[in-house]
Amino acid sequence: MMKKLDVPTKRGTMLNGVLFEAQSADTVVIAITGIHGNFYSNPFYYNFGDTLNSGNIDFIYAQTNDALGKIDTVNVKTGQPEIIGSFKEDFHDTDEDIAAYLDYAEQAGYKHIILAGHSLGANKMIYYLSRHHDQRVEHFLLLSPANLSHMTSDTSEREKRIVRQMVETGHGQEFLPFYFMGWLPCYADTAYQWLFTDVLNNVHVEKDGDFSQCEKITHTGALLIGTYDRFTYGDPAGFLKNINDHMPTAAQNKLIFIEKTGHTYQQKEQEVADAILKLVRDWRK
Repeated sequence: MMKKLDVPTKRGTMLNGVLFEAQSADTVVIAITGIHGNFYSNPFYYNFGDTLNSGNIDFIYAQTNDALGKIDTVNVKTGQPEIIGSFKEDFHDTDEDIAAYLDYAEQAGYKHIILAGHSLGANKMIYYLSRHHDQRVEHFLLLSPANLSHMTSDTSEREKRIVRQMVETGHGQEFLPFYFMGWLPCYADTAYQWLFTDVLNNVHVEKDGDFSQCEKITHTGALLIGTYDRFTYGDPAGFLKNINDHMPTAAQNKLIFIEKTGHTYQQKEQEVADAILKLVRDWRK
């Protein structure tokens, strides 16, 4: 059974999720979505929810601020309508967003909580777990983390100058005069975080990249990627291994490679769902 979730954050922003609910489940997998990682662009979430429910495990599709370009919601503190979305996301809201879903799961009485994240949602999960050794989370699941350096690599020097100038002159909360990364209409402040901060730029192809967040994670878990993932400069396996190598729990973590599929698991959605179900069952043992 599916039901809509309205999950409030401490700042009052209401996040919209979906609970795939089995009967009397004591375990839940919470999946933090990436940028534009909604049901329309990432239909594999249906596979995840239905497959986990078949194993009597609940699943939460957990939208944060950027699952869609614009999202109409209501701020529970002010009672006023609020628009969130990828156009104005502040990466620093990650802590509150993830905590809101964990608070919901705790209050719902789940005994076992698995925290997952796909694409930029995986980067958000790394950020959260590096800062909060949250005992409510039993294990993590990183699904195709986003290589921000690769995603922003086509941004021209001219475009970078425009972003800097707008932020420095007090116009950060205005739209850029171009689509960032060629496809994202967004405020200059948001583009600035993508380009010039390390808030979510926490995984890299290079072995000497800044992995300081990964190095602080004390949880154990699993990392999964498709072998055609195009955000890894042609080496998805090396990318995933490099991330894991920088974690203190590397020897205990599991790496999963899904053959012949890309960043959103086209034509292999069920294989990924089955792999997640097996992981969670093994962890419950």
